[in-house]
Amino acid sequence: MSRLDTDPRWGAVGRVLVEHSTRVRPGERVMIAMGEVGSYPLARAVFQAVVEAGGYPQVQFLSEELRHAILRHGDADQLAWVPEIEAHGMSWADVHIALRGGFDLDVHADIPSERLAVNQAAQGRISTLRWQHTRWALARVPNQAFADQAGVSLERVTEMFFAGCLLDWDEAATRWREWANRAAGGRTVEIRGPGADLRFSIEGRTWVVADGRTNMPDGELMTAPVTDTVDGWIAFENPAVLGGRRMHDLRLRWEKGVLVEATASTNEDYLRSVLATDEGATRIGEFGIGTNPFIDLVCDDILIDEKINGTVHVALGRAYPECGGDNRSAIHWDIVKDLRAGGEVLLDGRPVVDGRGPVL
Repeated sequence: MSRLDTDPRWGAVGRVLVEHSTRVRPGERVMIAMGEVGSYPLARAVFQAVVEAGGYPQVQFLSEELRHAILRHGDADQLAWVPEIEAHGMSWADVHIALRGGFDLDVHADIPSERLAVNQAAQGRISTLRWQHTRWALARVPNQAFADQAGVSLERVTEMFFAGCLLDWDEAATRWREWANRAAGGRTVEIRGPGADLRFSIEGRTWVVADGRTNMPDGELMTAPVTDTVDGWIAFENPAVLGGRRMHDLRLRWEKGVLVEATASTNEDYLRSVLATDEGATRIGEFGIGTNPFIDLVCDDILIDEKINGTVHVALGRAYPECGGDNRSAIHWDIVKDLRAGGEVLLDGRPVVDGRGPVL
């Protein structure tokens, strides 16, 4: 094992996931979905923390390389297959903790877009079962593939991960709730500046604070647009990523809630396949604001990038009911807009987010 594999901070993150994020109670059944081999140090830490909390842990191993076999060789039924054991695990478990290790984003480069989109929709149904039936948390676990993707050393990205996970969550949550309270009652959001002129209503919606209960590292404020009020366009500086496939120079435009333009300089065929998943896939189900002060690297990974202080994101597809949203879809695809390069968010005409982060 390397020095990083035995770092005691894995144990601290494991306890955060069990004690803070999911609050495992004695007698509860906990599914630990370990993604990629490099996630083992955190899987071991979470397993021990669940035992110490009096729970019953079960480990499941998942990998994008294994998924590639179905994508490459599966027939139509296999591509659309919703894995029964994974689905059953969502009803068996009281708590689901997903430890998603980094993987080479080119692993599925040889897969036709329409095949990938069909399988992505099947994976989305697993995701829906997770939030419908369990208390859950997702962690993106740094490994060498993830570091290569971010263009930095493994030590650098791991240090960022630990710092972003091991902040004082009670103090952070208190500050972020104050921001959410100031935003409550707002009616109109505008994203303006280089690469954006987008507006929508959030009247009657709720701002939710993401304070380490569902993602780790965490840190965002989120709400749900009134879908038929979305109007204007937005372009993204960094590639949008879904199902391990990058879409560079993504640009989206809506007119009165209807998506009328969607272009990308790479994988545009996959983009169109994803948007054709179902009726809700072309609508914005979530608007979020990144708030974690320790997450500062763009890693082409949404679980990390959407938490960067100084960014906002929109999610195509499924809305979270706790935000008051009602858009339904098999997908929930977050895409990050980096305001650190310029731009701002206005709430009822008042600036509330810029490249420094929330200025509520």
